Order: sequence, then structure tokens, then C-alpha cells
Amino acid sequence: MLWLDLEGAVNVRDVGEIPTDDGDKIQRGRLLRSDNLQNLSPADVRYLVEHARLNTVVDLRSPTEVAAEGPTPLTRLGHITHVNHSLLPEHGFDATAEALLVRRKREEERYPGDPSCAHYLGYVEERPDSIVAALRAVNQASGAALVHCAAGKDRTGVVVAFALTVAGARREDVIRDYAATGQRLSLILDRLRSSPTYAGNIDSVPEDHHRPRAETMEAFLEQVDKRYGGVPNVLGKNGFTDDELDALYRRLRA
Repeated sequence: MLWLDLEGAVNVRDVGEIPTDDGDKIQRGRLLRSDNLQNLSPADVRYLVEHARLNTVVDLRSPTEVAAEGPTPLTRLGHITHVNHSLLPEHGFDATAEALLVRRKREEERYPGDPSCAHYLGYVEERPDSIVAALRAVNQASGAALVHCAAGKDRTGVVVAFALTVAGARREDVIRDYAATGQRLSLILDRLRSSPTYAGNIDSVPEDHHRPRAETMEAFLEQVDKRYGGVPNVLGKNGFTDDELDALYRRLRA
């Protein structure tokens, strides 16, 4: 893992060097993934801009999260493009206890036995538009693109897995990249506990329930193949053209 050790974020890495099916590898400096960027220090910002050559930030959090947390230090830089594409259903989303219970039951039925996998399939079924828009932003970046959510685990994990799959990364290494977040889990949870936005949910389940399991990403990608015909097919059905697929492949490989 190409970890970027920053002061104000703890789950930041470059997906470069991940092996591909044809014996090549994903190039460095194309796609970064991260947890929340609210606490970046001035030194972190300089590193991302000057050394990582960051050009585009793709924020997968909901508008509610973004409003609650406030702007990140990177938003002060006019030359950094910021886009927000939530993977959560915003329009018509009912947060009442009864509605949440119905939603949880629907997720359990979607993929019994692995709530995280069921949740990820929900991203694909309910917000494919945001997945497409996020990958389109990665395509359009002139420098490095950074994809993030709150922990850099679930929403970020799905979008990055889609990007790596399009680029021909070996599936076992896509899974390994997803599971690598577990190496920083305690640090991630400590950060989230310090925020009123996330603190209430963190300790509602044992810490190990937050751990990314390789089996979850393996099952998720298998289900994407079985249910929807694979990652390229999901993207194509939602407006991501063959030319865009080719451009994303070349962007992460060339």
C-alpha cells in the first residue's frame, strides 16, 4: 500500500502499483483515496498540492454531512476542483424509525448474511448516477484525483473498486486494497468519534463490526457480475460511454 502519512487524515493512500491482469500495474499519482479531509494541516495541503499534484476532490458524502462538517482547507484553493456525489438516497429519503426499519429489512433481503455487501449493492441500485459522476470526475482531472467519504472505507471502497476494475486491476488486489483500510481502523474510528456528525453511530456496534472484510468486497463484486452483468455494464447502462471507459482505463494505466 502506498500510504500517504498526513497529520489531518489517517486513511490516505495512492492506488498506484496495484497489479493488473495483463502483468502491468496501476500508475501512481492518478487516483488517491481518503477519509474525511476536514482536519488537513497546512503541511498536508502543501503535500497534496505540490507533491501529490492533487487537482480534483470527489466527495461521496451526503449534503447533510458536508453541511454539518463545514468546508475543508482545500476548498480555499481555487485551482482544486471539488465535486460532491452522494451515494446515499437524498430525495424522498425518510429517516423515521419505521422507514429505517423497512430500509434495513430490504437491505437484509438484498444480500442476507453480510450487511455491508447488501449496503454496497444498495449504492449500485439506488445511486448509480453518483458512481458514474464520480468516475467521470476522475476522468476529467488533469492531475491526481482524490475520492473520499467519512472513513474512506465503504462509499470510497465501492467507487475505487469500480475504477480499478475498469482499469483491469487483478480482482484479488482490488479486494486487498479495500481490506487495507482495516490497518488504520482504530485511527479512523478515533477521528470519527471526535466529530458530532459521526460520534453517535460509531460505538453503537462493536469496533470489529466496522472492519472491512475481504470477503465482503469479494461477494460484492461477484454479485455485481451476477446481478448486473459486471462493472462496465452497470456503468454503461447509466450513461458512462465506451469512450469514457477507455479514457478511465488509459488514465489509470498510462
